[in-house]
Amino acid sequence: MNEPVFVAGIGAISAIGNNIAENLNALLSETTGIGKMTGLDSVHRDQLPVAEVKMDHQALASLAGLPEGISRTALLSAVAAREALGSAAIPGFGKLRSGFISANSVGGMDRTEKFFIPFMENNQRGRLRDVVHHECGTVTELVADKLGIKDQVTTISTACSSSANAIFFGARLIRNGLLDVVVAGGADSLTKFTLNGFNTLMILDSALCKPFDENRKGLNLGEGAGYVVLVSEKLAATLDQKPICRLSGYCNANDAYHQTASSPDGTGSFLAMSGALQKSGLNPADISYINLHGTGTQNNDIAEGTAIKRLFDPHYPPMSSTKAYTGHTLGGCGGLEAVYSILAIREGLIYPNLRLETPMKDLPFRVQTRLQRHAAVEHVLSNSFGFGGNCTSLIFSKA
Repeated sequence: MNEPVFVAGIGAISAIGNNIAENLNALLSETTGIGKMTGLDSVHRDQLPVAEVKMDHQALASLAGLPEGISRTALLSAVAAREALGSAAIPGFGKLRSGFISANSVGGMDRTEKFFIPFMENNQRGRLRDVVHHECGTVTELVADKLGIKDQVTTISTACSSSANAIFFGARLIRNGLLDVVVAGGADSLTKFTLNGFNTLMILDSALCKPFDENRKGLNLGEGAGYVVLVSEKLAATLDQKPICRLSGYCNANDAYHQTASSPDGTGSFLAMSGALQKSGLNPADISYINLHGTGTQNNDIAEGTAIKRLFDPHYPPMSSTKAYTGHTLGGCGGLEAVYSILAIREGLIYPNLRLETPMKDLPFRVQTRLQRHAAVEHVLSNSFGFGGNCTSLIFSKA
């Protein structure tokens, strides 16, 4: 089966806002969420900027309607997924075949880190309740229970392409007639483990990141969550409100070049983008805007840029990386940036690539540096490329 899949609702929480309205307002006002570390307790507090959600654990738990002992990743997931489902306003949701396909890469690591501090001092200490929700799948199950979804609950963990792959998989479940509605996306929270790991790779910028700038020095880590509500064509026709857009194309590819680096010629990136175009039936010239993966590292930006040159040359659509707003939210970035791509269609927006000063000399195009309103945005390509060469591209189109 190959029926259309529509987006009926969206939800988000990030360093620039606790809901869709706040995220959109920050995008329009060109306000970054990256700054000095305040919530995460790290020895790098004064050296490495991060993009933290502006709520402590207690406040976030209250907003999510979950206990404080739950991992921050699950709390972020619950907030955004619940907003997405609420915005879809699907009558009789409980009677439909529904799924929750959610992604993350750190699971309950934040609670595990709290456990190990007293445990390492005395192995008779440490609260075991802090480690029972450690693994990635538990995050998904906790939120699925909160949403009342039981028919299909699946966790995707493929590094930075995770939540794009969750959306991809959710669409396939609908297209093949297995489900009527899927809440899909992902979340990740900041942890010391993640920060230290990326710092060891020497790809973190000690200043605010500058994706696709010639003098870029690395990425800034962030946290957040983004979810979309996917519905079948049959269900979309019964809803009181018109779907926001269609998920018209998607593709996953893996060049398996390196454990953490993209192939220099952007093989995986090219295969993902060209495959998504083929799935959608569109040509490169049909794309109105590209939401770049654009992490700000030397390797990622040149690999992605090289692939874009190969596919789009000589006519390039406007493009930018919104990670200059939110930081790199890892397992959550594909979902969060899918939401931003959908907003670009709904609101007619082309986002600026914040802080870009010097275009990359090895690329023949320049990324967008000014906010463009009232743009004719028909089709948006959203890129999410992860460790191990796992690359996924999604295409959203006007309904």
